Amino acid sequence: MSAPDDRDYGAIVVVGGGCYGSYYVRQLDRARAAGAIAFDKVVVVDHAPDCAVAQIGSDAEIVVAEWTDFFDEYLGSAPEGSRDAIVPSPLMPHLMYQWLRDRARSRWPGRVVETRALTLEPDTPWKSAAPDGTFYASYATWTCPVNCVEPRLCPHTRGERSWTMPRAAHELVTRSAGTDEPLQGPVIFHCSHRAFGVGMFDTRDVVAADRLVQRVAAESATNVLVGTVSHCHGAFNILHVGAETS
Repeated sequence: MSAPDDRDYGAIVVVGGGCYGSYYVRQLDRARAAGAIAFDKVVVVDHAPDCAVAQIGSDAEIVVAEWTDFFDEYLGSAPEGSRDAIVPSPLMPHLMYQWLRDRARSRWPGRVVETRALTLEPDTPWKSAAPDGTFYASYATWTCPVNCVEPRLCPHTRGERSWTMPRAAHELVTRSAGTDEPLQGPVIFHCSHRAFGVGMFDTRDVVAADRLVQRVAAESATNVLVGTVSHCHGAFNILHVGAETS
């Protein structure tokens, strides 16, 4: 998936309007005032109209909705060349995977579409499987600050950051080639620093991921590795689309 180096966006969608979301909104306002980034608007998605973002005096648009409902409509109508970007919350569920899964279920109502557990694991010092099937991995065994931009020199170790989670995802796919159930992809939503400590990934990458799933699962059963990651941390799922039933 692409990670453009431009700083000109349409809408920037912030997931959640609480402590994290209000921090991101303030930083985006400061970044625009400093000329570090340009955008048409900021959209904050939260279930509460009086969330923390509503208290800080920003001109961000607050959409009162459940996250899954919002992304079902927003991503379902997003063009392939969208200029939008998405700012995830550190505590959100794996929303992009859930959207891809639900799109596949709608596209192929007669086929099994389900979450499969990872049978291969990334080679990271910290990892944990959640009850919902999401696999979390991190290169950090310490608590990272929310505004870390993951520079070349790690602020914690004081040494060069030699790791990156997108590479680990590609290695998982390569390792799976010799197994009974090889993985397709990977589909990676790389949350990278764009300005003033705010990380995001591009909406067009999510749209492209849906096209990839549609292509690789069109005629046969498949397993697609899906990850939302930064350089240091990641959430992974395997999207299984079963064979056509007669």
